[in-house]
Amino acid sequence: MEQSKARILLAEDDENLGMLLKEYMQVKGYEIDLYPNGERAFSGFQRARYDICILDVMMPVKDGITLAKEIRMLSSVVPILFLTAKSMKEEVLEGFAAGADDYMTKPFSIEELLYRVEAILRRTRGENSSQNQDVFQIGMYTFNSTKQTLVKEGGAEQKLTAKESELLRQLCINRNAVLDRNFALKTIWNDDTYFNARSMDVYITKLRKFLKEDPSIQIINVRGKGFKLIG
Repeated sequence: MEQSKARILLAEDDENLGMLLKEYMQVKGYEIDLYPNGERAFSGFQRARYDICILDVMMPVKDGITLAKEIRMLSSVVPILFLTAKSMKEEVLEGFAAGADDYMTKPFSIEELLYRVEAILRRTRGENSSQNQDVFQIGMYTFNSTKQTLVKEGGAEQKLTAKESELLRQLCINRNAVLDRNFALKTIWNDDTYFNARSMDVYITKLRKFLKEDPSIQIINVRGKGFKLIG
């Protein structure tokens, strides 16, 4: 998708700010739908496909945090950027826990908001382009998800099980970003039960062992969220 054709959902109850942001983004080539509260924004999200959602945290009828949680129930990948009038650490953490990719504190520069949106879209387009990828370079390793093999440069081939391969593939697709634990469980195990969660932890440990000879590669735990492949 061309950046100029990216479609934005904007939920903002301040009419003046909302119209200013809408007009500015339209001039920059974006399609943008403005909603005055979270309830109407969620209805709009159910009807249309959006490339990014910009949500004011404090809104009437339905607040931005609640809206983000509802959006995440329908999509685990659409980026969410929060606009907040507060700089409280608790609110920021609550926003990230609800599935936010970024946030900005009011008042903010409209040019900076544009830069943030563009950066998020560049990253997510890169992730989406890897959805159909079969071969990944992970440091000194070459991972072939179709053949289920992990080959160290100049070394031996490690054969992976189906679940090891799919878990590593999801980590590669979300490289340097968080692979949500529940999303991984439902995608690979089809259920996020406690037993399956423990099973996934075992597979993460095995993948770390397979990749341990390259110190530049890490699979880290992100508390309360999931896992991140770094390197």
